[in-house]
Amino acid sequence: MIKMPDLKEISREKLDFPLHVPQNESIEERGGDSVKEFKIGANDAGQRLDRFLAKAVPLLPASLSQKYIRLKRVKVNGKGSSRDYRLQSGDQLQLYINDEFFETPKAENAYLTVSSPKLNIVYEDENLLLVDKRPGLAVHPHDGAEYGKTLIDHIQAYLYAKGEWKPREEHSFTPALCNRIDRNTGGIVIAAKNAEALRILNQKVADREIEKRYLCLVHGRPSPAEGKLEGFLFKDAKQNRVYITKQSQPGSRTAVTLYKTLETRGGLSLVECELVTGRTHQIRAQFAAAGHPLYGDGKYGKGDKQQPYQALYSYRLRFAFRTPAGILEYLDGREYQVKDVYFLKDFRDQGGR
Repeated sequence: MIKMPDLKEISREKLDFPLHVPQNESIEERGGDSVKEFKIGANDAGQRLDRFLAKAVPLLPASLSQKYIRLKRVKVNGKGSSRDYRLQSGDQLQLYINDEFFETPKAENAYLTVSSPKLNIVYEDENLLLVDKRPGLAVHPHDGAEYGKTLIDHIQAYLYAKGEWKPREEHSFTPALCNRIDRNTGGIVIAAKNAEALRILNQKVADREIEKRYLCLVHGRPSPAEGKLEGFLFKDAKQNRVYITKQSQPGSRTAVTLYKTLETRGGLSLVECELVTGRTHQIRAQFAAAGHPLYGDGKYGKGDKQQPYQALYSYRLRFAFRTPAGILEYLDGREYQVKDVYFLKDFRDQGGR
């Protein structure tokens, strides 16, 4: 059964998502790459140096481009220059920049566009990272529209900057996420740093050996205050939404959520949830079907102007292994929790009980 969380451990200060960036961490030259030379022709003449670099070196972040110009790793006719220098026909550019920045932008190298990785790290060791993802941030790129702006991009950039991941020395492995959270949901996401950890964590997630608890705000007061939501969930991929039914139908899957109401104030209830099954939008759709849509949920509820995201947070994670875990055996029984959940203060400022 769900245990009552120690809400005293959750800060009552409003969360503004301070991001952890290790000291002296940025994507820098790894050394060993030869100089790249460009001769400016008539079609490129007249451009500012920094704007030409943005086109010639598509994966180089603008902030790093400016830094390289200052450090004279970008030379014009053998000498340092300024970012606003206007290129002239016949100019010779020498670029002391890593080879990988010259590659074609794609999902696999989007991390190179992140010059200052920003992560709120809950826990880290040599095998994995637990990261508190803020609402509004996508975990993976979607149709190439967000290269360099997703959680996995920042994680890979962070590990690359630390020198823990050297993609040019790897044949196939890249740091990867072991679980997903919707863009507009916040909470703990697990990332594997090596292939063995990824294999084990994927197995543990699939076999439900990692327990995840959620906090959410729902409209009204659930009755009973503690119980189980059961039904069948059908996913409509075209509409990117799911439907809950009492009877099974072709393509539907069982959905089970345990819940416990913790507080009720101002027409909203704070509820802790545990997923028995892990289906798309499960908590949101099941509470909406039960007549208690999540506060701020515009897809399964009416939405709320004061709340830009659905009030749902994967705030606690526990490793509960029932089978051997190899190099991750030391994690068994350990529990981790985010420092803050952004919607708690506003909820507690409301009246009622």
